[in-house]
Amino acid sequence: MKGGKNDLYEDLKRQILTMELDPDQDLDEASLSEQYGLSRTPVREIFRRLEGEGYVEIRANRGARVSPMNHQSLRQFFMVAPLVYAAIGRLAVQNFRPEQLADLCATQERFRAASAAEDTLAMVIENNRFHEIIGEMSFNPYLQPSLRRLLIDHARIGKTFFRPKNDDMRNRLQLAVDHHDAFIDAIREHDEDRVVKLVSEHWELSRANMELFVAPRELKADGLFDAITRS
Repeated sequence: MKGGKNDLYEDLKRQILTMELDPDQDLDEASLSEQYGLSRTPVREIFRRLEGEGYVEIRANRGARVSPMNHQSLRQFFMVAPLVYAAIGRLAVQNFRPEQLADLCATQERFRAASAAEDTLAMVIENNRFHEIIGEMSFNPYLQPSLRRLLIDHARIGKTFFRPKNDDMRNRLQLAVDHHDAFIDAIREHDEDRVVKLVSEHWELSRANMELFVAPRELKADGLFDAITRS
């Protein structure tokens, strides 16, 4: 049985990143209190913490809900994400600590294992953590909150990337694994220009899949349309 504030915090983060909780979905304070053996006060504290990190919104007299995704937020995401990622990459090269690089390597091995097993949920979580660590390496109090917020939507709209359905998608996923290895090498070697180049390549790799999530290909409805027009 789940219990405690930390379990609630980690579970809600995971469920939001992996879309087990939909954007805009209301969070039931009473049921979560009962499920995790907590009073309402610590549940509200977790909601406020998650609000500060961009996972949820708290509305006056209406409670908490999962952060929404709409046309405006998605437009802003696609405009700003590559700029923030590039700036974070440069600062990570300048400021990283050895223990952070070790953490990045360990996270990459978990991501590699999840990719080999085609474990979608694990891939989402480990990929998110990989890029979070690079953000932490920057030690920039202005960019880190922006990165964390971007990564939430990146995980949610990019989840299709981690559901390889054919050889082409598997090859693209392997390229993502290779990019992560290259990020580690470039950071270790203090190569800012290589990191920025990798940011661009990595962004382009995932962007097509994210755009497919936002605007999926048309349904093959020719037969249905013909049947309707004949009736």
